Amino acid sequence: MEEKRQRMRELVERLREASKAYYQEDREIMSNFEYDKLYDELAGLEAETGIVLSGSPTQNVGYESQEELPKERHERPMLSLDKTKDVEVLKTFVGEHKALMSWKLDGLTIVLTYQNGELSKAVTRGNGEVGEVITPNARVFSNIPLKIAYQGELILRGEAVISYSDFEKINEEIEDVDAKYKNPRNLCSGSVRQLNSAVTAGRHVQFFAFSLVKADGVDFQNSHACEFAWLEKQGFQVVEHREVTGETVEEAVHYFAEKIHHFDIPSDGLVVLYDDIAYGRSLGTTAKFPRDSFAFKWEDEIKETHLLEIEWSPSRTGLINPVAIFEPVELEGTTVSRASVHNLSILKGLELGIGDVIRVYKANMIIPQIEENLTRSSKLEIPSVCPVCGGVTEIRSANGIETLNCTNPECQAKKIKSFTLFVSRDAMNIEGLSEATLEKFIGMGFIHEFADIFKLKEHRENIQELEGFGEKSCENLLKNIETARNTTLVRLIYSLGIPGIGLANAKMLCRAFSWDWEKLKNSTLEELTAVDGIGEILAKGIIAYFQDKKMLEAFSHLLSEVHLEEVQVENTEQVLAGKTFVITGSVTHFVNRNEMKAYIEERGGKVTGSVTSKTDYLINNDSTSGSSKNKKAKELGIPILTEDDFLKIAGDVNEEN
Repeated sequence: MEEKRQRMRELVERLREASKAYYQEDREIMSNFEYDKLYDELAGLEAETGIVLSGSPTQNVGYESQEELPKERHERPMLSLDKTKDVEVLKTFVGEHKALMSWKLDGLTIVLTYQNGELSKAVTRGNGEVGEVITPNARVFSNIPLKIAYQGELILRGEAVISYSDFEKINEEIEDVDAKYKNPRNLCSGSVRQLNSAVTAGRHVQFFAFSLVKADGVDFQNSHACEFAWLEKQGFQVVEHREVTGETVEEAVHYFAEKIHHFDIPSDGLVVLYDDIAYGRSLGTTAKFPRDSFAFKWEDEIKETHLLEIEWSPSRTGLINPVAIFEPVELEGTTVSRASVHNLSILKGLELGIGDVIRVYKANMIIPQIEENLTRSSKLEIPSVCPVCGGVTEIRSANGIETLNCTNPECQAKKIKSFTLFVSRDAMNIEGLSEATLEKFIGMGFIHEFADIFKLKEHRENIQELEGFGEKSCENLLKNIETARNTTLVRLIYSLGIPGIGLANAKMLCRAFSWDWEKLKNSTLEELTAVDGIGEILAKGIIAYFQDKKMLEAFSHLLSEVHLEEVQVENTEQVLAGKTFVITGSVTHFVNRNEMKAYIEERGGKVTGSVTSKTDYLINNDSTSGSSKNKKAKELGIPILTEDDFLKIAGDVNEEN
């Protein structure tokens, strides 16, 4: 008995730590699979011994809300649902009754209150009894109606979520890889509980209603299905649901199981709810669970395989993440051969070693994870040098979590921004190489310098196995890379990321040195400062770049991989030399404003984005408009030209002065 009590104490402590990390700190120290396994073990021991320890997660719902936001007690306690992974249990639960089966969305539960047809309050679930008031943030959710037709008091519950596609877009914009969110649920939690609603507004949080708490005076015909239909008429998006009986439960589960592979909204299972409202209420609740509904969690498909290696993937902050590479297995309809281990603490906890027999699964049928290590050999060497740059590594500990880090400030993995610029639209224009993908390729050792991007076809097989890639997407990427080989000197110079050299300056430099990169590379301070827009500081930066042996060697490698378009140098008369223009509004004589800009630059003029005292002309076909640029030009006495005016004087602007 004492051994069982000791095990219970261990389980309570571990589960409480995991809950605190997940609900309050938006981080994960164990997988959902492991948490559920330990939770079920604890519940079993409590049932067997009749003992429930203080602080047991089987008695506490959720985690305490944080202090930063106002707190409020819910009108009715928000209980969690009893759950199963067995379809037969669901069939027995439903029996002869009509029930509704819907997604169990994986986000943050929110309670909304409407009064007099307007949203008056939004509160998070919190610990089930007390939540956090997030009304200003709820007002900027992407799909919540701020006004509805119903004028009485309406209280409803639903899930705030962020889709997988929005999650990927938002993560790509986060420069610090350590600040990237691990999953959409963590991102949603952080977004919903922001102190500044402007941040929430930019996160595209969506709300799906799943329960109506109160709407006096409305006849719902004793049916939750009618409640859902009524909520939809009020303008709410309601969680997708299907009517089922005991005989059709299995068919409905199969429907949702097939759909989840392509479902963009995070879901960790299903919910079954008796449609008969009165019957459901008559059943009451247990201390923790309502008796009118049941949760179904996906039965994870688990396969045994052998660990082949640990791939160490560095990021721009120096963090080196372990990734498990194992013999390929089929999971949930796809071939899987790799899974993130996240950090050293998890890696050590699994006691991994090369050749170990491991059990792998897909969390929520999507993300590959290691469920268990059956061998637990612990025969794994932590690298003492970075796999990208060879710099010395260092083990660091923060908040009880150990991580491996590269200490070399010159590590290529830390220079991800330079590679991101290199592939950007105005540079080499390689579609499909997002910052996240570049970071992954650099971490895997595929890319060390710019030229390596054009050699990615050598890693075709490995790329096809990566999450998010397949044969088609890999081939599209390689095709885009091949297309990018044909480029211009302007794009190439801009893509190098020389400090201060933007696209406009790159054009000026190429024109000044007759489109000859050798002349540019060997230019002097005097020659460079003679170029319009190039001062002494920029000139010294250009010289320093081409005098750096490593940079010059990398540039030479790059030149061997690309084909520069020949530029026919025309002796266009520089009739606009020394003149600065601003272009605004639509154009008719040119394809777009960029073409007009090129026309001006070819004739020696300069184009800027804003009207200042240094502007000579504002070009706007609507010269009488009240736009800010027109107003500024008039204040400064700067001529406003239509396109026709501009073309008439373009041959000899100086005479107009």
